[in-house]
Amino acid sequence: MIGTFHTRVKICCIANWEEAALAIGHGASALGLVSAMPSGPGVISEDQIAQIAARVPPPVATFLLTSKPDATSIVAQQKLCGTNTIQICDRLTTGSYRDLRAAMPGIKLVQVIHVVGPESVDEAVAAAEGVDAILLDSGNLALAVKELGGTGRRHDWRISRQIRRQVKVPLFLAGGLKAENVRQAITEVEPFGIDLCTGVRTDDKLDERKLEALFSAVESN
Repeated sequence: MIGTFHTRVKICCIANWEEAALAIGHGASALGLVSAMPSGPGVISEDQIAQIAARVPPPVATFLLTSKPDATSIVAQQKLCGTNTIQICDRLTTGSYRDLRAAMPGIKLVQVIHVVGPESVDEAVAAAEGVDAILLDSGNLALAVKELGGTGRRHDWRISRQIRRQVKVPLFLAGGLKAENVRQAITEVEPFGIDLCTGVRTDDKLDERKLEALFSAVESN
């Protein structure tokens, strides 16, 4: 903890209800449910996402990770999946955050910013005006096959800290986090929450020992 603040933990790439229950049991505040992506781990069907999301008890948040760049498709996907949060992993090219809010009242919006350099600061500050939270990750939108998350790579936390200081909404930090470096990440960036996928998995399965080590590190002073 930093002072009395409790850092939230989001466990991503949830594959089934057993993994969801395991993450919740260890203290996860949010679960990431990955729909179709151009690359990366953790993709499950929209039917599976809907089944898991329907069983998650409040106040745990259910994040639908979407690669769709248009508001209309995102709205349709949320109606199928029933999550209470949308994580936009690409940039919106058609429609706006305002359109999403009008069509999905009560659904939280989280915009992913892939931290590639100082220009990511301005991108995050602009996006923060229209969403409920920013999530910093280590993908690359410029590649022929886009990386939209799950890379297991760290980005420059100095830039992340700059963003955290300038945005007025909660900030989640992702990208290469694991039990061994999460305390350093929390100290350096002071995020509202952290987000992990590969750092708590072994052979593509959620690893209870890694989860225990993670939460122990997060809760240590």
